[in-house]
Amino acid sequence: MTATPLTGLRVLDFGHTIMGPCAGLLLADLGAEVIKIEAVDGDATRRLPGFAAGFFATFNRNKRSLAVDLKRPEGREIVYRLAATADIVLENFAPGTIERLGCGWDDLHKLNPGLIYLAMKGFLAGPYEHRTALDEVVQMQTGLAYMTGPPGQPLRAGASVVDIMGATFGVVAVLAALRERDRTGLGQRVGASLFESSAFLVGSHIAGAGVTGQPMPPMPARRGAWGVYDVFDSTDGVQVFIGLTSDRHWQRFCEAFAFPDLFANPALATNAQRCAERAWLIPDLRARLGAQSSAALLATCEAATLPYARVSRPDDLLADPHLLASGGLLPTSLSTLGDGSNIVGLPAVPMEFGDNRARPGLHTQPPAIGADTASLLRDAGYTDAAITALHQAGIIALPTP
Repeated sequence: MTATPLTGLRVLDFGHTIMGPCAGLLLADLGAEVIKIEAVDGDATRRLPGFAAGFFATFNRNKRSLAVDLKRPEGREIVYRLAATADIVLENFAPGTIERLGCGWDDLHKLNPGLIYLAMKGFLAGPYEHRTALDEVVQMQTGLAYMTGPPGQPLRAGASVVDIMGATFGVVAVLAALRERDRTGLGQRVGASLFESSAFLVGSHIAGAGVTGQPMPPMPARRGAWGVYDVFDSTDGVQVFIGLTSDRHWQRFCEAFAFPDLFANPALATNAQRCAERAWLIPDLRARLGAQSSAALLATCEAATLPYARVSRPDDLLADPHLLASGGLLPTSLSTLGDGSNIVGLPAVPMEFGDNRARPGLHTQPPAIGADTASLLRDAGYTDAAITALHQAGIIALPTP
């Protein structure tokens, strides 16, 4: 059974790139009707190359597409009709853009007092709020990139973690506002941002500096909190991470790998002592463990119930037995035509509901440009003749037959 707890909610999704579309994805996967509002020539992420080539397919499943020109009054009138029937609007345009298009909070709230309006920006209210920001910009600004790379080499995280975190906080704010609407009957504007989301991510490093009296060094140069928390090579070239965070872990590790000499060494009895002995302990373990195959290392760690992982690439997850068994990969079309071609398993939203642990799933493939324009306009009261005229005038786009 697929979990759809937000069934019955209608969302207008003005999102683009990642943060906005990700918020729409979370709501769509949870059962809301999410209408993606995109330009007549389609969302720009449909055409991005390289690192961004998978953005559209990843963040736009389970949505309907309305392709409309918001710069023309006839296009805005379409959105106004839909906004009057919506529960939620979300957008992540640069500051002032959605207002210039006539679809800001003040414009849409007048049409629908119960509307929840999620504005996702670079910054929340304050001196920076009119700046334009990007995921990588705020990673640099908040110290996240400083903490990720080696000393002197700031490095963005290997995924758009701040965009996704901002989207998640945005959806949390929406759900809270919906709960308040249950009591008051009124909607409200809620906000989420990149900068403050990234600041939240580095909060423990700020606290650590306060506790120790020293700025936290970048993660590659950090002073480890645990004696064994490292990547180890194997005979077949596959790397394995092993993290021992308790003295019981250490005992099981030594027993499982038959290292009685290490367990008997009084200098390694506690985690604090092992941290102090890392200079020789880790090279010693690299030599011992490096003489084994990755299969042997992984099997021993599994049998001993130790924290461990094979160091993998993201595409290795396509064959991950846990994700395959649990419904954690959704067969998604990468063509953006929703025609079932070029299917790949993309991660489901990481949630489960109820005693049967139901997961949010795939209802519809990422839509073609304007796939639902005609049906949405008919539901909003437009005749077929009016729809044809709007299409001929270039105000809306309809899918190619």
